Parts: sequence; structure tokens; C-alpha cells
Amino acid sequence: MASSDLHKEITIEGAGSSGRSRTAGGPPGRPAALLPYGGQFSRCRDSRRWAPRWAGGAPPKTFANGETYNYVKLILSTMGRFKGPGLLTVSGSGSGADALRKASTRMGTPYAYGGGGPGGPSTGFCDGVNGYLNDTCSASKTIGFDCSSLVQYAYWPKLKLPRTAQAQYGATSDRPVSRNDLKPGDLLFWAKGGSGFIYHVAMYAGDGNVLHAPRTGRNVGVAPLTSAMPAGDYVGATRP
Repeated sequence: MASSDLHKEITIEGAGSSGRSRTAGGPPGRPAALLPYGGQFSRCRDSRRWAPRWAGGAPPKTFANGETYNYVKLILSTMGRFKGPGLLTVSGSGSGADALRKASTRMGTPYAYGGGGPGGPSTGFCDGVNGYLNDTCSASKTIGFDCSSLVQYAYWPKLKLPRTAQAQYGATSDRPVSRNDLKPGDLLFWAKGGSGFIYHVAMYAGDGNVLHAPRTGRNVGVAPLTSAMPAGDYVGATRP
């Protein structure tokens, strides 16, 4: 195929072009750029460069025997499946919403086992089992929160919850909440096998998501309730 077959004659209106038809490539004096047949040029608002675009984000079916068209269409049609929870927007008022709003300001803060408290994040410690990453004690040199210190920080000082997940469950278990009645700021708890020692707490963030400090090596963030921790370990929820 001759190189001329890959170019398209178009009319570019604007200063310097005088409406003349010429091979696509941008303003006069700039090197011409190849434009796949059937494409159009779109000028960026903040640039004098020219770039190809196609309606709907995909090239025409005639381009590259339809292979690129089908590939792009497949990507566009499945993008939603791979999107996780986005940035957290907290609406409403009350102690739960206010606590969740406060905790959301710490999204991106590292997890540090034993770290954090009412005043904010701090370095943690290792206890022989927890706080390690790649066989070294990460917690002692990481400024952050663990799951329960994030919750304590979020509700303090309006509600002075105890420090550990087990103690927080004990302090609020007389106010249980079913999964269907969850509201932003409610506390969710997990224990091995769904009973016994509580090892994790998170805050309900709405839309089936939770805000929590997950584990060593991760950051405070939003995750689906169904996969934040093993489903079989879910104990239940309470309202502080």
C-alpha cells in the first residue's frame, strides 16, 4: 500500500489555512502526521497540536479489518467490571456520618499495627505475629492506623470508644444493626469463623462499601463489604 493511501485529504479552517485542502498533519510549518483513513482531527483547547479522534472512542469498522474496532469496543464495554469504589463522598449529619467524614480524610494513610489513636496516626509495634512485612517489622517504622485506632480516631472526642476491635464490639454490641439497616458510620466486625475473638473492625461507608485500615502493607481506603474480609468471618454490625 502506498503511503499516500494512509493519508486523508481534509479541509482545515482557521488562521493560516485559508480553507485550503491539504494532507492532514496540523498547521502549516509543522510536520505532517499520519491519520488512519476515516479519522478526524481534533484540536486540543490548550495545545496547537492536532490529534485523531473517532466518535464513540473507537475507529471505524473498516480500519485494520475491524480488529481495532472490536478490541476497543470490548475494552469500553467491560471497563465497569474492573472499577473499584471511588472517592468517598459522605452526606448527611449525625455522629455516624460525622465520624465517617473525619475518617475519610485519612484515606491513603498506611496501616500500622498498634499505631494511631485519638490524636491521629503514629508508629506501631510488632508482637511476634502482627506488624511484619517481608519478615521485617514494618509497624515500628510506619506512621499510620490499624483498624480499631482509625475507628477510635473517627469518633473521638464526641464518643470515646475503647482502643481495640474486641473492646469496641463489647462497648457497642447492645446496639446491633442488621445488614439491611446499615447507615454510614456503623461499625462492622469480623472474627475467625464468625465467632470468638474479634480481629477486625470497619466503618460502613454506604452503597455496600466499608472504610477501613485493612492490614500491614495496605492503606486506609474503601472496599466492598462482601470482600473487605473473609465473608465467613463476618460477625455483625453495631451502631455506636
